[in-house]
Amino acid sequence: MWKRRVVKIVVWVLAVLVGVPAAGIAGLLLWDGGIDTDPRRELIRGVQIDLRTAETRLGPIEYDLYGAEGPVLLSLHAGLGGADQGRLFASWLQKDGFRILSPSRPGYLGTPLDSGRTHEEQADLLAALLDELGIDRVGVLAISAGSPVGYTFAARYPDRVWGLISIGGLSKPRPANPSSSLRRAFLTTVGEKLTLLTEKVSFETIVASTLDETSTFTEKQRTERVSYIVNTPHVRAFFEAMFTTTFPYPERWTGTDNDAAQTRRGALPLGQIKAPTLLIHGKQDGDVAFEHGEFAAERIPDAQRHWMEHEDHLGFWLSPGASQAQAVARAFLRQHAPGA
Repeated sequence: MWKRRVVKIVVWVLAVLVGVPAAGIAGLLLWDGGIDTDPRRELIRGVQIDLRTAETRLGPIEYDLYGAEGPVLLSLHAGLGGADQGRLFASWLQKDGFRILSPSRPGYLGTPLDSGRTHEEQADLLAALLDELGIDRVGVLAISAGSPVGYTFAARYPDRVWGLISIGGLSKPRPANPSSSLRRAFLTTVGEKLTLLTEKVSFETIVASTLDETSTFTEKQRTERVSYIVNTPHVRAFFEAMFTTTFPYPERWTGTDNDAAQTRRGALPLGQIKAPTLLIHGKQDGDVAFEHGEFAAERIPDAQRHWMEHEDHLGFWLSPGASQAQAVARAFLRQHAPGA
């Protein structure tokens, strides 16, 4: 997955750099990449973050909180993410009367890894954050590598969760990826600049390489999806915003590395989850295989499921059928939110 993406990006960039004068290469090394790290930046039109840090009894945790009233939705970001990504991935709900709480999980952005390495420690940290903010109960929106923490939080604090949605979530131990060493070697400042340069020179290359990682699409499906993302303005804007929420690499790699280590541990407490649960998973997910959705569905009591027949890991946001999938999730949240 990542290996294919990394190799494709490296080959493409090297092709661009062939014949470039030494001064041009030196310029690349000196270039800051143009990454906007403003804690109050606008991610996409109408979606602005305001990152803050809470000093909880278990350690500091960075977060963004959108909205002044309404039920709280706790958005748990994916790997190589952070509070900004959590906010972006929940932005489809910002006009539905929810407050959206998006923390940076330990090892990401402004939350140190010492605040909680294991799924259990991270769940406890989230409870401490809710205590600090005076929030009693939340709905949980857990995405990809954030799902194990979401599952653990729901099982560990049943009285604090009124509903749980997992999108493309990991649900069982996953062995080390053979390409992890290559991935780690690439997630450096230089690798970051190569990726950013590729995006600026050929946006389609970044979209195509991302789909190589996140899908099991046929060549025809991939070509059609690349065209849809590139040529549909609001979808393209979302992809570009999502892309920026993976930078800077050095501020997100520690958490990503820890996530990988934690997924090699024992089973998650899926059978102990009491909250109403909705599982959403694409059947052509190339990042977190569809079997993870099936595995969770078999073990979480009375879990509802919405399987996306021809979708990848990001289809909930980036596909022609995204609005239908979001409508299913929205209806679930409205049904179970306090006061519904």
